[in-house]
Amino acid sequence: MTFPNSSSIDPTSLDGIKHLGEFITRLQFGSGAIPSNKDGSHDPWDHLEAVMGLATLGFNQEAIKGLEWMKFNQNSDGSWHNLYQNNQAIELGKQSNFSSYIAVAVWHFYLMNKDQTFLNSYWESVKRAVFFALSLQDKNGAIAWNVDNLGKTDKDYLLTGCSSIAKSIECAIAISQVLNDQKLENEFRQAHLKLIHAIENPKGIFDLKKDRSRFSMDWYYPILSGADLGDKIIILTSKIKNDFWIDGKGIKCVSDEPWITVAETGECSIAFKKLGDDEFAKELLQNAISIVDQNDIPYMGWQFKERIYWPEEKPSWTAAACILAADANYNLTQGSKLLLKTQFNS
Repeated sequence: MTFPNSSSIDPTSLDGIKHLGEFITRLQFGSGAIPSNKDGSHDPWDHLEAVMGLATLGFNQEAIKGLEWMKFNQNSDGSWHNLYQNNQAIELGKQSNFSSYIAVAVWHFYLMNKDQTFLNSYWESVKRAVFFALSLQDKNGAIAWNVDNLGKTDKDYLLTGCSSIAKSIECAIAISQVLNDQKLENEFRQAHLKLIHAIENPKGIFDLKKDRSRFSMDWYYPILSGADLGDKIIILTSKIKNDFWIDGKGIKCVSDEPWITVAETGECSIAFKKLGDDEFAKELLQNAISIVDQNDIPYMGWQFKERIYWPEEKPSWTAAACILAADANYNLTQGSKLLLKTQFNS
């Protein structure tokens, strides 16, 4: 597949993707917030993905500014709101996976820099964030996805969201081990085991209010969660290749639309790298970094029936997803195994 713009991105070296980090730094506000949408808004998860992209490329000062933004805007219950305009919350719900993801970003920065003082300084924020998510954990192990602006919990359990939370708790356990916080390690381990058990045995638990099986994330995020999926891996990978993968283009966001999305393609690349399918993982990564503008900045996606970049937005987190996928595939930094291996010691 030849896209209108040719890509010269080299994912095999940090220098080859450094311009993506520079792009993210240009978007960052003085407050540390990293907008991801055309209107200048962002959600906490996308913000943290961009922070990790910056840290991967050594933009440590900017990454710290992004993490400090999280500290400054954390709610008293440990959460963050669903959408911000700089420092102003504009959607007042609180998603569990948005809040807990700070554990992944903090652990990733530690992997890159091995600074225990840094880890100590964010431990309180990470703990509170994870406890917010765990306050929504059901007896079946799954975690409700959202608390609305009136404080009502939406007891819908999203497989993709819970897979992300599982990785967050895993990273919180790793932090607790480094900081020798055995009490919290044990508490987080128990919650993690319950959540992982639910992901490994999802029938009758997840996405009961709305069928989300048309979304590609529902098929590859469980792979990234750290769960032992056994024979289910064959089902997941077959579904991805048969329903979502378009040869020479990438991964569709949803199965019933002719729309390749760069972030999903990059993340799916990491999932296949984790499974040991290096050739397919690198093929997907190459697809992801081919959907770019004339300056090699990734668009959100490609509508392949109309042959247009759509939408024309170039989100910060999309660039970050490409950075993290390049690192995972080519082992560029100390953080390259973040999404490939379990982070805590057994």
